[in-house]
Amino acid sequence: MFTRGSAWRKSGWPVLWLRRLAVLLPFCCAGCLVGPDFTSPSAPVAEKWLEANEPSVDTRNQEYRDWWRVFHDPVLDRLIEIAYNQNLSLVSAGTQVLEARAQLGVAIGEFYPQVQQGNGSVTYIRPSHADTTGFPSGVTRNFWRDTLGLTANWELDFWGKFRRAIESADASYLASIANYDYVLATLLGNVATTYIGIRTLQTQIEIARDNIVKQKKALAIAQAKFQGGTATKLDVYQAENVLAQTESTIPQLTIQLNQGFNALAVLLGMSPQPMEPLFTGSHGIPVPPSTVAVGIPADLVRRRPDIRAAELAAMAQSAQIGIAQSNLYPAFSLSGTFGTAATNIRPSKLKRVFEGTGITFAFGPTFQWNILNYGQITNQVRVEDAALQTLLVNYQNTVLQAQQQVENGLTSFLQGREQVDLLRESVAAANAALGLAFLQYNLGTRDFTTVLTAEQNLYTAENDLAMAEGNVSAGLASVYEALGGGWQIRADNEFVPAATAEEMRTRTNWGELLPPPGTPQPPAPELPTPADVSSSPRPPQW
Repeated sequence: MFTRGSAWRKSGWPVLWLRRLAVLLPFCCAGCLVGPDFTSPSAPVAEKWLEANEPSVDTRNQEYRDWWRVFHDPVLDRLIEIAYNQNLSLVSAGTQVLEARAQLGVAIGEFYPQVQQGNGSVTYIRPSHADTTGFPSGVTRNFWRDTLGLTANWELDFWGKFRRAIESADASYLASIANYDYVLATLLGNVATTYIGIRTLQTQIEIARDNIVKQKKALAIAQAKFQGGTATKLDVYQAENVLAQTESTIPQLTIQLNQGFNALAVLLGMSPQPMEPLFTGSHGIPVPPSTVAVGIPADLVRRRPDIRAAELAAMAQSAQIGIAQSNLYPAFSLSGTFGTAATNIRPSKLKRVFEGTGITFAFGPTFQWNILNYGQITNQVRVEDAALQTLLVNYQNTVLQAQQQVENGLTSFLQGREQVDLLRESVAAANAALGLAFLQYNLGTRDFTTVLTAEQNLYTAENDLAMAEGNVSAGLASVYEALGGGWQIRADNEFVPAATAEEMRTRTNWGELLPPPGTPQPPAPELPTPADVSSSPRPPQW
């Protein structure tokens, strides 16, 4: 039987078209790649730190993975671990990595045929009486019509539109990882400084209570002398005034302490609750080492996650320029349809659709060119270019701010140590002065005002020393946070906790993008860089 379908198959045209297509597709898909290729911007980096010549500064490159362990504080180690596993901001950053990974998959899918639709229908047709006038008597007027078809359209990546989109999505994905690492590094620094602040406040409260005990003894002496007639009521009132002032500092310090506990609870992913059980195992302000390892400023650019994220964001935007420029040129597509239909007076049977009596086929190239929108498209290219320049400036500003943070932390640490040494001398002198003042007061060679002044000076010196010691430790933590240390602890761990991953898998099929529990993530010995983004004409293999 000779049908249109069999004639089409015997004509040889499908084979001829497929052969031509096989020859043309590699050239069409490779095509041109319009738009600028990204080059890493220059970074304004100093040759050395301002404090590089200080004896306490080590400019050799060091490992900053577990920098908080330099304090040798088991409580801080435990708090860091809890925060890494439970902090909600970090979980949010992890889900953004998964989102960016899925967006990359969407961009890769656009490289292949964009329209792949199957369609079909089963229709029962019953003409009206007027439509069947002239039909022979006894002939059935009603019939069934079955259709089945496939439609496809493939916009070829002749100008690199889809390859640039993959490049942009790839850079955005890597930027989301760098942003996750930055959130992690910032979290660890915040936990350390918050913990140091809490320990400092606890020490200040202890100092206040110790001085209250001493001042109560002085008040008792003044009262005894007044009752014995060797002192005036003025001495008693002055002693009560000094004591009340010292006691009044405890409520304010307690307010700050509770606020610190609440802030720490949020960092740990907990609701506000008593935190004292977590603080067993150590006491006092964490003691920093005598030296700080900072490397050189150039190492900072390679290590800081936010610097990498800023650079990758600029790379993603650079690819957007190419996407916009591709719209200035004609878009070439391959479109095709394949369908078959069958008509029968009997009830529909699907097998009749495949008998080949009604096969239709259409295939050919098409193009679309927005020649009348040239001005609009050109301005869109300018919009994307301006956005890129903004991100390049933001990258340079991020590098400057990172160096500023390191320098500020170094100054706080180094100058704070000098302040601590001087305040320790002040505390020693204040203690000696108080003892001598009591002795001379009891001998009658000094009035009670000398004792009260010595008490106030001692409390002030001890309180200032506690704050200075806390500032030194916090300054060291700020240095290591500014150096970009700590994010390396994620290693091959998943970006989201197991409970979050299970919740997402239960709700949606994530496939290999969200592997089952126990499946390690690729290790991260180094931060992702623009060099990790493929600029190949072909889409990367995922």
